[in-house]
Amino acid sequence: MTVWDRPEPPARPVPLDRERIVSAAIALADEGGLEAVSLRKVAARLDAGPMRLYGYISTKQELFDLMVDEVQAEILPEEQPGDWRDALCILAHRTRQAALRHEWLADLLGGRPTLGPNGLAVTEAKLAALDGLADVDTVMRAVETVSAYVTGAIRREIANLRAERATGLSKRDWQRASGPHVTRMLATGRFPALTKAVHDGTDVDAEASFATGLEWVLDAVAAKLTRPPT
Repeated sequence: MTVWDRPEPPARPVPLDRERIVSAAIALADEGGLEAVSLRKVAARLDAGPMRLYGYISTKQELFDLMVDEVQAEILPEEQPGDWRDALCILAHRTRQAALRHEWLADLLGGRPTLGPNGLAVTEAKLAALDGLADVDTVMRAVETVSAYVTGAIRREIANLRAERATGLSKRDWQRASGPHVTRMLATGRFPALTKAVHDGTDVDAEASFATGLEWVLDAVAAKLTRPPT
């Protein structure tokens, strides 16, 4: 039985429900990451005994599942675009935006699909965008491919943001600090392709990089889609 199937216990003197528990857990994670979340800390924020939470949530993993599902409500647009490409593009960008608001989400993306109502709705929106454009296996692989790109790109961007905070160095500060070492390594002639990229490549911000990569992935998906005969 999943946490969504299990009924909540009856109300007690201190008002408590899964919605309040999840909201408190998300606030803790937004402040200090997933390591800041525990049933004891959530209980303390709600002025409740830790054992009371076990009536609503059995494990920390269940709590994480509920947190992810709550945030996935932010990903769903109010209306589903008619064009499949626009639909997948909007979902991808809204996923990135949600992860930037809740950086811990990057650590929980991927893996087994989430089974909460919002997670299922996000998956439904992705599949529905491509429904009828190809056979079901092609549609599933296309959704998996786009999701894999989005997850990887988000994790890279969040990792860079965390590195900036941990080191106190912005991207440009880090590049300047690393410059002498990189210059010496490139001067050896062992890395000609990298040398060309460093000297001739255009540096873009994370949002532009995400958008460009997403467009290329969608181009690849478009090449695989064929409408079934009518």
